[in-house]
Amino acid sequence: MGSILTTLVLLALACAAAFGAQAASMPLPFMIGPLIASGIVATTVSDRLPDGYRFPPMLRLVFISVIGLMIGAQVTPELFGQASRFAVSFTALTLFVIVAHAYGYSVLRFIGGYDRPTAFYGAAPGGLFESIALGEEAGADPARLTLQQFLRIIAVVTLLPIGLSLWVGHPVGSSAGVTLGRGDVPWSAFPLIACAGAAGLGLGHVLRLPAKQLTGPLSVAALLSLTGIYHVDVPQWLINVAQIVVGTALGMRFAGLSGGLVLRGVGLTVLCVGGMMGLAIVFALALMQVLEQPFDVLLISFAPGGVTEMSLVALSLSANPAFVTLHHIFRILITVVGLGVSSKLVRRRL
Repeated sequence: MGSILTTLVLLALACAAAFGAQAASMPLPFMIGPLIASGIVATTVSDRLPDGYRFPPMLRLVFISVIGLMIGAQVTPELFGQASRFAVSFTALTLFVIVAHAYGYSVLRFIGGYDRPTAFYGAAPGGLFESIALGEEAGADPARLTLQQFLRIIAVVTLLPIGLSLWVGHPVGSSAGVTLGRGDVPWSAFPLIACAGAAGLGLGHVLRLPAKQLTGPLSVAALLSLTGIYHVDVPQWLINVAQIVVGTALGMRFAGLSGGLVLRGVGLTVLCVGGMMGLAIVFALALMQVLEQPFDVLLISFAPGGVTEMSLVALSLSANPAFVTLHHIFRILITVVGLGVSSKLVRRRL
């Protein structure tokens, strides 16, 4: 009973933090607000929680599947209809992922002193949930891995929209009220949403997909959309709830990290993200003439941030959101495939 009450209190605190972050016009407020609040609880008062308390893993799994459905629903026939035109940019993006990952690994391994699994998965320039799930399976330190991956996301989705907002003269991204969700989804659609999520979890388990709790539902939603059978429209309030739950669960993984380790993680993130963004700028400048796309569109497409926020930034700027979304989905797929292959090779070697 104590664990249930603790979970309810944590979620109440997370909700307050989410709406506070929204009022402060923070990017991804329903994810970052709860993450910060629960992270503070985990690092400062974890000794006051019930003995052996863990945030319910099943609750986290269910709502991660909701996020997977939302991302997969963005994979429309119109989006993939443009894919054949982007051979050059996809090749460049593949090279970007390889170089950015190698650079990040070097920073975390040789400057940060992290062990190899934590440095490798913590440096992945995409696939937040996949990196965390695969890294835990490979023996990475879950607290430091979660810290580095979320600091990467926070840095990019905070600093890039702020920089672009100053450049264009108005807010962009989720802080501008742009959303990928819908507010007019009827209640009759919820059984179909639940079935798609359950089918995705089952598919991920049967096919042993990497980070199956996310990639399974993502694959089902994308398949339904591409075939025209059904388009999974996830209401915005459900996306918000999912972000609150997942943000709270991940923040609680910071238990055991001291303030010094968090500050050290921030410093390493500055080095990692600074180098990755510098690399993204180089790629964007090099491809402007070849792809006939504006610099800001290419920069958003190569930035190692979350697909949701980067797509929202593109929508805010009317900056070819289909182009941006397709490139971020491709970046995540390349990263996840690379991590999955690496995990299998490591297991075989061990």
